[in-house]
Amino acid sequence: MTFSADLPRPRAPQTERDDLLRALGLVAPQAELDAFATQLAQEADVPYAMVNIFGAEQQLFGLHTPGEESDLPTVGRSMPLGHGFCPEVVDRKMALVLPDVFASPRFAGNSVVDLIGIRTYAGAPLLHGDTVLGTVCFVGPEQRDLSTGRSSLALIKQRRDDVMTFLCQRAGIQP
Repeated sequence: MTFSADLPRPRAPQTERDDLLRALGLVAPQAELDAFATQLAQEADVPYAMVNIFGAEQQLFGLHTPGEESDLPTVGRSMPLGHGFCPEVVDRKMALVLPDVFASPRFAGNSVVDLIGIRTYAGAPLLHGDTVLGTVCFVGPEQRDLSTGRSSLALIKQRRDDVMTFLCQRAGIQP
């Protein structure tokens, strides 16, 4: 394929993502996004929830983890792009709910399953137009009944919409 000098070249998805992240003021973890993650963890009744932004690695700009009194592992604010279930959500541009990650061989072998003992996951992409910024997700150490899938999907999509509305309003950008 050749390009005329007068036509713009297609932009790489990461370049578009980085430009939009800067426009939204997402350059570092933020207390407001930690609050979104905490609310999500409480509503989902799980110890972990995140607002996960994709750059050179996954950055947890909003994070809720169990307190020091818990025996559960702590989670840092970054991880490689291939870890966890959120890369799948980003690639698909669709929500993913796994009430029991062991029920799906494709996901049961993920490195975070063993690292922090994940048994349930729900995540939805943070979308602005066709650009995926990252995800909003929650994870927990106990499997859930498959019947919880619809309610988990509704919750994760609602919190995703809440985060995007907040980010766009704060930056004065149309959702």
